[in-house]
Amino acid sequence: MRIEEVQSTSKKQRIATHTHIKGLGLDANGTAIGLAAGFVGQAAAREAAGLVVDMIRQKKMAGRALLLAGPPATGKTALALGISQELGSKVPFCPMVGSEVYSSEVKKTEVLMENFRRAIGLRVKENKEVYEGEVTELSPEEAESTTGGYGKSISHVIIGLKTVKGTKQLKLDPTIYDALIKEKVAVGDVIYIEANSGAVKRVGRCDAFATEYDLEAEEYVPIPKGEVHKKKEIVQDVTLHDLDAANAQPQGGQDILSLMGQMMKPRKTEITEKLRQEINKVVNRYIDEGIAELVPGVLFIDEVHMLDIECFSYLNRALESSLSPIVILATNRGICNVRGTDMTSPHGIPVDLLDRLVIIRTDTYGPTEMIQILAIRAQVEEIDIDEESLAFLGEIGVQTSLRHAIQLLSPANVVAKANGREKICKADLEEVSALYLDAKSSARLLQEQQERYIT
Repeated sequence: MRIEEVQSTSKKQRIATHTHIKGLGLDANGTAIGLAAGFVGQAAAREAAGLVVDMIRQKKMAGRALLLAGPPATGKTALALGISQELGSKVPFCPMVGSEVYSSEVKKTEVLMENFRRAIGLRVKENKEVYEGEVTELSPEEAESTTGGYGKSISHVIIGLKTVKGTKQLKLDPTIYDALIKEKVAVGDVIYIEANSGAVKRVGRCDAFATEYDLEAEEYVPIPKGEVHKKKEIVQDVTLHDLDAANAQPQGGQDILSLMGQMMKPRKTEITEKLRQEINKVVNRYIDEGIAELVPGVLFIDEVHMLDIECFSYLNRALESSLSPIVILATNRGICNVRGTDMTSPHGIPVDLLDRLVIIRTDTYGPTEMIQILAIRAQVEEIDIDEESLAFLGEIGVQTSLRHAIQLLSPANVVAKANGREKICKADLEEVSALYLDAKSSARLLQEQQERYIT
């Protein structure tokens, strides 16, 4: 007799560095709560970021830039992600690192402009004529193949749609049948078909088929109200970069050069300034006519000191553009050289650009805050650890760095399990901290044993 254990079908989310950040952790008045939304401490920085979120919502922040400055491991990236979570999924958030601009194929300024346009959203509202309802019948009608082969081809499709008010039977073109198959439409699904283009969109399964299970793969939706044939306002969210990319792709002709271009592997090509200007004209016309609404998003550039003087001067100009997102920069540098020059400047950013920035400082975490952060990380990573071990790990964090202390959690958990325990104890952490060096200890060893290394 064979007994098999059924594996859970629930999705395991990959745990990343900032998985625990769910927002900025502010109350209704914009005051920082001590421990909320995965955030610990940094009250002043969080409150300042909260004001920025309010300004973005009121559309009073476009074309302005914000700098998050502070020592390493003080939550600069977490603050930017907190701002993104507060704004919600409808506002574009485009993260990038300063070193991304150095590409062998594309100009530095082009990479910056591309990310700028990724961070600007456009909400397009269209009134479309649609057929909407629950599928009651789906039967393809076959006919003899017109090409003279043995197989049969689909001549048309009969589909029945039902709403609260009534039902309709439609005879559809075979090309729409391909779209129905692609969307995996079955009887009992709620769909809508655009009258002009024939585009099919599956909304979900009708809630009449919903079962008593709490967790299911299907999304159940109520049966549509009104008539089957109706006018419906459809809202689409796109970014300006999506429009650029869609219009930059060659449509292809019948001449030999076009055919060769289509056969060759497409490399990353630049989108011309002329094309962008044309798209901007169309976008501005749509905004004036009330068809579309501009949604300035957030461009987050981490390690901004990696940009050079050309990129900084380009940022100056781009921030003055009428179509500009909110730019958030982050750096952990003090007074250092601006890349590409001999000039020293605070944070490695030219003074003329610094003058345009609103600067938010982040402070180093204290021992109590470190222990709270480690407790949150242990909870997120589903690691069991006692109070004494947490306090000891907090001490390690104060002596070395918060990042090093967080990185010791997983190896200590493995050691505890190897020793037959579910909970991490102090002995496991002592064993792991003896195995792995932190950056400061490694640098100290290098100085002591300098003669053994090649310089």
